[in-house]
Amino acid sequence: MHCGFSSRFGANGLAAGFDFARSRYWLEATNPSMPTPTFANSPAALETGVGGLIPTSLETEIRKIYGRSPLYLQRFPLHSEPLQWSCYREIPALSKKEIIERGHQAFFADYAAIERGFQTKHYEYESTGGTTQSPMAVIMENGWWNAQTERAYRASPILRQFVGRPYRKCVLAPVGCSSNLCPYEDHPFPNRYFDGTVYLNLSSDPFVFPETEWDRIVTELQATQPEVLEGEPVYLSLLARAAQKRGARIPSLRAVILTYGKASRQHGRRIAEVFPAPQVDLYGSTEAGYLFVGEAFKDNSQVIDANAFIELVPWRAELPDVYQIYVTTRDREAMPLLRYHTGDIVQKCAAGFRLLGRESNLYFRSDGSLVSPEDIDAALPANFACWHYTLVQTGASRWDFHYVADETASHREIEVALSRVFGDGVRVNAFRRKFIAPAASGKFALLKPLAR
Repeated sequence: MHCGFSSRFGANGLAAGFDFARSRYWLEATNPSMPTPTFANSPAALETGVGGLIPTSLETEIRKIYGRSPLYLQRFPLHSEPLQWSCYREIPALSKKEIIERGHQAFFADYAAIERGFQTKHYEYESTGGTTQSPMAVIMENGWWNAQTERAYRASPILRQFVGRPYRKCVLAPVGCSSNLCPYEDHPFPNRYFDGTVYLNLSSDPFVFPETEWDRIVTELQATQPEVLEGEPVYLSLLARAAQKRGARIPSLRAVILTYGKASRQHGRRIAEVFPAPQVDLYGSTEAGYLFVGEAFKDNSQVIDANAFIELVPWRAELPDVYQIYVTTRDREAMPLLRYHTGDIVQKCAAGFRLLGRESNLYFRSDGSLVSPEDIDAALPANFACWHYTLVQTGASRWDFHYVADETASHREIEVALSRVFGDGVRVNAFRRKFIAPAASGKFALLKPLAR
């Protein structure tokens, strides 16, 4: 059965569609026995629906999205009666692949108006490629990125101190990063200083920055004396190495934001040794905005309720606390997302959520149990220290552990410890490297299992 109506009803499709929709509404209202989807949001953001109805806040957002983007009406029409959970479940999840195939133009009834909006600066254009798929164009209304960033800060006990007052921030991340202010040209300092934020890097792949480039970056960092340092964890780890070598300190620092990529405890420790400030894990994406925020490595990330509704979708029966996430953005004018399947996996913990990473970067043992970057961090010897590592699967029972460090570690100790994590006769070989190349997008992965 279907919650809406479409041309499949034939010549009298519209009337039949309404009859069908009303009939479906009656069935839903009189049989509200199907299980309610689970959300990661706080109860205050998503109140309990009555009699099988979805909460008003969620339905209001869904209706707004349908009103703003013709894409959703084309994919799945809705009836006009109050929505039931059974109807919500039938709205098909939206994937990045589908957005790429349809084209971002499908979100807009008149794309010429969007192009005119580029000229007047009402709309902005970004591109995101992630690590596994083709580039995707993202259109955002002017001011949206700043607004949802402020909401993310308000949701964090560590970051809310910066809301509503001027503060200085430095960002070190891939050039094609999430923020629409990230530079694409070689602008001299201080021309990369926007509203209190300095964008430190001028090219991607920090492993190939020459020493003169690190001289410039560290000098600009010291000249800015930021209260907030934000960046991709590998970039910040290597910045910590560069600052340590130069004896640089930033006493003004009040918070370090780890974002754009998955951080390992090795990254966190190296960063904290040089930049001793509270670390925040801020998760999101170019197309969806910021979704979760919490203290780094504390498993207490919470949904940024004002930015999105996040549905927890059971992933594997043997992992009842681990979920896929479907994102429905809030108050997004251009390219709003409804039940957007991000490809990310989260785990429910006692104090909140742990962001496990992309589904493609997680590994399963032969017994179905999960291996995540947290398992690797826990298994590494206590005396091991590196600036970055990655585990690459090269065969059914073979992994290569590549790491960048100033000294060679005990490879035998590492290999034995990591082999135990994978079990089943898996062999791990350790290699010290001078650099580890990122993906074309500039992003890094801690685990790289063979494609399934």
